Amino acid sequence: MTAVAADALLGFQWFVLVYFVALNSTYLGLLVLAAGDVVAYVRRRDVVSDLALFESPLTPAASIIVPAFNEEAGIVQSVTALQAQRYPTFEVVVVDDGSTDATFSRLHEALDLVEVPRVIPDTVPTRGEVRSVHVPRDGAPVTVVRKVGMGRKTDALNVGINASRHPLLCMVDADAVLDPDALLRVMTPFIEDPRVVATGGAVRAVNDSVVVQGHLVEPRLPRRWIARVQVVEYLRAFLFGRSGWSRLSALLIISGAFGGFRREEVVAIGGYDDDSIGEDADLVTRLHRHCRERGQDYRIRFVPEPVCWTEVPETLTILARQRRRWSHGLADTLSRNRRMIGRPRYGPVGVAALPYFVVFELIGPAVELVGLLTLVLGLSLGVLSPEFGALFIGVAFGYGLLLSVVSITTDQLSFHRYDRWRDLLPALVAAVIENVGYRQLHCWWRLQGAWSSLRGTAREWGAMERRGFASSPPAR
Repeated sequence: MTAVAADALLGFQWFVLVYFVALNSTYLGLLVLAAGDVVAYVRRRDVVSDLALFESPLTPAASIIVPAFNEEAGIVQSVTALQAQRYPTFEVVVVDDGSTDATFSRLHEALDLVEVPRVIPDTVPTRGEVRSVHVPRDGAPVTVVRKVGMGRKTDALNVGINASRHPLLCMVDADAVLDPDALLRVMTPFIEDPRVVATGGAVRAVNDSVVVQGHLVEPRLPRRWIARVQVVEYLRAFLFGRSGWSRLSALLIISGAFGGFRREEVVAIGGYDDDSIGEDADLVTRLHRHCRERGQDYRIRFVPEPVCWTEVPETLTILARQRRRWSHGLADTLSRNRRMIGRPRYGPVGVAALPYFVVFELIGPAVELVGLLTLVLGLSLGVLSPEFGALFIGVAFGYGLLLSVVSITTDQLSFHRYDRWRDLLPALVAAVIENVGYRQLHCWWRLQGAWSSLRGTAREWGAMERRGFASSPPAR
């Protein structure tokens, strides 16, 4: 290798090292902010009782919107569990997006549905025609809307928005498992602060946990390592990836599995953009833009307590498909809202959150992968010293591992979701795997997703294979 090439490789390695320092230091800063947010939340929860909120006449009514496509296996259980939410006044709106299985017939039989001559207004734009509207014969607050399937979750959500009757909305995936107080928890910020336009709830992996009739009875750490790694990933992502940004008033992502919105604000921006791939982040980003451009004093908050549980992929094929889609969606959202990037007019979102996602989430995977490849090359050719290699590994992996461990410990100390501390040992091992091995594979998937967005490749949804829930504790 020539001297010029060696100098270039060394210079690039220093650049990558600085990148990792900046990335993990940003994570650390967000983690500190998140810790403050969690402490404040726990203290507030201990002072304000759920009973007081439940009985308050000031608690606004809410509409739970559930988009469903081919969910025959668990749709009845999900709707039954949603009906049991502890909340003063709410309705459940299920939108059957052209299911080809027995989703509707299962609902029809279980709820004793009857068709009603209700016209769903076009409050926000939709594409799939509404075929029929059904309600339970006993008058239970459930509405089932059957529509022509368009293969897009966004269209089903928009139909649900149009069919909703209450001022607050809660978007819930059909396969999500909610704690009995989940709706009350995610709606509390709206009750406490009229400036709040959206809230996000913490989501955790439910694999191998005990779920009975749609209710989580006993949280368990998954048995498969690929799912355990995602437990660590979710803990870290929701702790400082959501709580930290919420503390900065720059939360961009509210999980599609569970999120709350003020209906009038969602309607004001036209609901979900049906052409968007990352519909969840796109909706929240457009809410920020809308409020900032109107000079509105608003808040978008995150509820750090884990109250929503979802099944995560347990095969690399399905996980890769999911992560490519997420990365594709992120790139699409950043492209659609690029005029906000770096502009003080949009506050912390414009000058902090969006630049972070561009530099560390969109471009970052390429920097990390190329940096690791050139590190191996430099060490093998003797261009880089073993001391530099040790420094690089410490900053890139050791720093990240420390943050993962702190995230796991903080969550457990705050919310005690896993009753047995012995579950922490496998979680800590999973944190090592997540940083060394899984992270690099994940970078490759993210890079593929970003590349597909750049090329304009059609979105890749695919099916999520689900194992279902255990009805009794797994053997240990």
